[in-house]
Amino acid sequence: MTPRPKTAPNTTPAATPGRRDQILADFATLRIPVTAEQLDAALQQAQDAGLAHLDFLHRLLADQAGLRRERRIERLVQQARFREALPLSTFDWTFNPAIPRVQIEALAQGDFIRRNQNVVFVGQSGLGKSRLIQSIGLAACLLEQAVYYTTSGDLLEDLTAAMADQTIHDRVRFYARFPLLIIDEFGFDRIERSLCPQAASLWYKIIDARSQQRSTALITNIDFGDWAEYLGDAPLAMALLDRVVDGATIVKLKGQSYRVHRPDKPAAK
Repeated sequence: MTPRPKTAPNTTPAATPGRRDQILADFATLRIPVTAEQLDAALQQAQDAGLAHLDFLHRLLADQAGLRRERRIERLVQQARFREALPLSTFDWTFNPAIPRVQIEALAQGDFIRRNQNVVFVGQSGLGKSRLIQSIGLAACLLEQAVYYTTSGDLLEDLTAAMADQTIHDRVRFYARFPLLIIDEFGFDRIERSLCPQAASLWYKIIDARSQQRSTALITNIDFGDWAEYLGDAPLAMALLDRVVDGATIVKLKGQSYRVHRPDKPAAK
């Protein structure tokens, strides 16, 4: 007798009522939000299209996985507290051709975050440093990395208040936990340094807690050689600088100011 050839199970039969209810119950237990209507529609599509079992399962779960990922990304972007969350694709590269586009687009791939490496943007005001680093931060959120954005002034204000109410250790742990911490406007306003005598020590606490364990992006308009004068403590400035630049990507921006030449600015008379 010639053996009957085996056929691959290329279709997914409709579930029996009892099995259907059990599958829905299992989804509920696993907290997978598949409704009865969605399950029935997927089963019908599987029968009509003759889908294999894995294709059927993928179709059933892909939409839910996509929705869950979108919600997570939305939470990450809100948590990051960007001032302007604009994608890198909308940046005007033609205005300042000297800006290293290839290097910045490579940073947006997020490899430096996975390697726990730092990034430092150095350059005069108006070159787009803040805009670019926030776009890199947004790209990290889209890769489902937790990011937190703050300015140097806001960070010092928060840490100074934490010292006053003796919660400084909790705040240091808070800032240490993000895979990417963006500290903008370092050195932007010297008043912040004069109003906080412990500024150098507080900055050091944050950088030291993250050193070689998390990525920190620092945006500044003062050259490295001026850090000691700005911080008012040469040894601590050197220790801070060592931890910031060790293995870091240094991006030095030059060119004309976007703010001075932006299209909505009235022409000079």
